[in-house]
Amino acid sequence: MKYTEESIKSLEWQEHIRLRPGMYIGKLGDGSSPDDGIYVLVKEIFDNSVDEFMMGGGKTIKIQVSDQQVTIRDYGRGIPLGKVVDCVARMNTGGKYDSKAFQKSVGLNGVGTKAVNALSDFFKVQSIRDGKIKTAEFRQGNIVVDREIEPTKERNGVIVTFLPDRRIFKKFHFVPEYLENLIRNYVYLNAGLVILFNNKRFYSKNGLLDLLSRKTGSEELCYPIIHLKGEDIEVAFSHGKHYGEEYYSFVNGQFTTQGGTHLTAFKESMARTIRDFYKKSFDLSDIRSSVVAAVSLRVQEPIFESQTKTKLGSSLMETGGVTVRSFINDFLKRELDDYLHKHPDTTNALLKRILQSEKERKEIAGIKKLANKRAKKANLHNKKLRDCRVHYSDEKNELRYDSTIFITEGDSAGGSITKARDVKTQAVFSLRGKPLNCFDMSKKVVYQNEEFNLLHHALNIEEGLDNLRYNRVVIATDADVDGMHIRLLLLTFFLQFFPDMARQGHLYILETPLFRVRNKKKTFYCYNEKEKRQAREKLTRGDSRRSVEITRFKGLGEISPDEFGAFIGEEMRLEPVILDEKSSIDTILSYYMGKNTPARQEFIIKHLKKDSENGF
Repeated sequence: MKYTEESIKSLEWQEHIRLRPGMYIGKLGDGSSPDDGIYVLVKEIFDNSVDEFMMGGGKTIKIQVSDQQVTIRDYGRGIPLGKVVDCVARMNTGGKYDSKAFQKSVGLNGVGTKAVNALSDFFKVQSIRDGKIKTAEFRQGNIVVDREIEPTKERNGVIVTFLPDRRIFKKFHFVPEYLENLIRNYVYLNAGLVILFNNKRFYSKNGLLDLLSRKTGSEELCYPIIHLKGEDIEVAFSHGKHYGEEYYSFVNGQFTTQGGTHLTAFKESMARTIRDFYKKSFDLSDIRSSVVAAVSLRVQEPIFESQTKTKLGSSLMETGGVTVRSFINDFLKRELDDYLHKHPDTTNALLKRILQSEKERKEIAGIKKLANKRAKKANLHNKKLRDCRVHYSDEKNELRYDSTIFITEGDSAGGSITKARDVKTQAVFSLRGKPLNCFDMSKKVVYQNEEFNLLHHALNIEEGLDNLRYNRVVIATDADVDGMHIRLLLLTFFLQFFPDMARQGHLYILETPLFRVRNKKKTFYCYNEKEKRQAREKLTRGDSRRSVEITRFKGLGEISPDEFGAFIGEEMRLEPVILDEKSSIDTILSYYMGKNTPARQEFIIKHLKKDSENGF
């Protein structure tokens, strides 16, 4: 290759964003994961509206999502009319550079809105100020309509409408639960803010206390939620009866899904304060076991580790000020210690929970050693796991978004997926027989049961999800009664012992076609009866005499590797496992996996289909 003057290229701002979208919004995805690009687009626009609320501009924000198009309307101060086009289409331009206009804001680089503009097939911005409106429309970042300032009777604020570009976000879809979770986080962190999402009202009065109350049920907690507030900081936490640790961390209203310096400081300071209060050197894992906590911090000019702002990198609260660690430590040392002294019932319940975790940890210590030896003897990587070559990204020691492990039933299905997979990023783990129903069992079973022991070693989640080896853990079972049962047993295993797999968006169900409809010229793979009918109509074109072959796949092993490649490639359909906040894990598992539960019996009887012809 020749390296000459012609090799040097200059790109327009929108061209660079479209060429390297990952630099601005992280991974693209298709909407099946909560950190996919389409949700980042929504968040970038919404952050601006929330910043207006924080600065006293309007108490209501409206968001409408329909037919993959998003409209966000706030009632803030509105963009200065002469700068509307520059703010959405000129890099490094915006009001966030003026710290007096926006105090402790999330968006500081003037990039987010431009990225949304460039990555949208249609983008429209309207700014309303003092009885006047300015409108501009864009396609892929290029302006197509630039209207003159006109009079209006609309209230002040900004209206942004955009449609993500399908050439970049292929076959994307919005999952309503993800959008609702995003919106709830906004209202929890901004008490008094009203958000109308498709005309559904979201509002919070008590901030993080409401967040944890919704995420948990009172019956799941060992003691009432401890809720502490100070200037620029708010924390809430309790201990539950579940396994694992559950954290929700925020900076300037931004949900930092990967934590950062503030979450690390909170974990350290909480454990240290509890140790000092009881004057006992508890193991840190025993203090944090089963904790559910939320921490929110307001930082001046925060530094995030990426444009998507999922991890805080700041070490200082403000320029020349105290460190994040010392600020949080001083707050908890003062406020938490004071709270524990004033609430003896809580201190007794907390101590009981810590001692219970300590007892269980010591009980399974010996079992873990034996289980680890068995896992090594089983020659895991040759017999059970066909691993992939790449687990982490090149830039940082972080999981690749497309690193995937398929958990299959038996060697037949595992063999088909193994031959069809992308060996670079896709691994396969084959189960032997049906897993144990581990509902209401202790964590001993994870080490005593060979299948569970080998599975959790393959995932590398013995000490929690920090060392998880795959970003997507996909349950791939047959679409029959046995397959559905195995799926339920695996879901029970994860929700019982590793609920963070679902909470953090790592757990999925693989959808595979039920039917193959074809003639001599064309083949369709259909995932349901409706798609089957549509495929048949296309092939027959209304003529019933045309010959069409319809095959019903009974199991994954019946699908050839050549066919399977299309189902686990770019067109792969994944159904995320989403926990309903209104239902506790204990309630869900006891209903589906408990022995002869009355509620389940009543449901079956009520929905039993009677076939008079066959006498049922």
